[in-house]
Amino acid sequence: MIDKLVEKHRILGIDPGTLLMGWALLDTAGAKAEIVDFGALDVRKFDGQYARLQQEFFFLQKMIDEYHPTELAIETQFVDKNPQTMIKIVHAQGVAIAAALSRDLPVNEYSPMKVKMAITGNGHSDKSQVADMLQRFLHIPEEKMPKKLDATDALGIAYCHFLQLGLPINKDAGAKDWTTFAKRKGLTDSGLTGPNAKLLAAMATAKKNKK
Repeated sequence: MIDKLVEKHRILGIDPGTLLMGWALLDTAGAKAEIVDFGALDVRKFDGQYARLQQEFFFLQKMIDEYHPTELAIETQFVDKNPQTMIKIVHAQGVAIAAALSRDLPVNEYSPMKVKMAITGNGHSDKSQVADMLQRFLHIPEEKMPKKLDATDALGIAYCHFLQLGLPINKDAGAKDWTTFAKRKGLTDSGLTGPNAKLLAAMATAKKNKK
């Protein structure tokens, strides 16, 4: 009876790209999260930008039809020094969003800094640091860690959305990250449960290691 009352989600996380598109499926129930699958779609063998975008669109439609996610979480607000690169990434973002909308899937957008802040507590973390934290949070065996960080980036986007679904930060407009929220509320890792405790505990450990 209790399980029926727990809110469940299947999040499709997407790290848009023109050559490699990271994707991840994350099942969540309350404060628990479990990986369904994750990886990176390689479209480099297709000739031309639009042919690659078409393959990404069809791939996402097929994935949505097969796995029935409840929502899409996608990285947006990409900024690059090269305008042409930025335009191509925006095209990839649009294709992923269009595929989701074609299946009536709700879309949630997160900036790269927002994702990094949610996972590591540092909005300027690199991809490998995000992957390392996700491995700890989700207990991913070393042999199952993908070689391409596009896959862990997508998983990070999905996990970021998972945290936003359950964290009381959503109800505190002045707190933009867990560190700020915790300080404001006087919370410690011992006063929190589920992913909240894991996030703060991991952040505390990382600070100790730096010292």
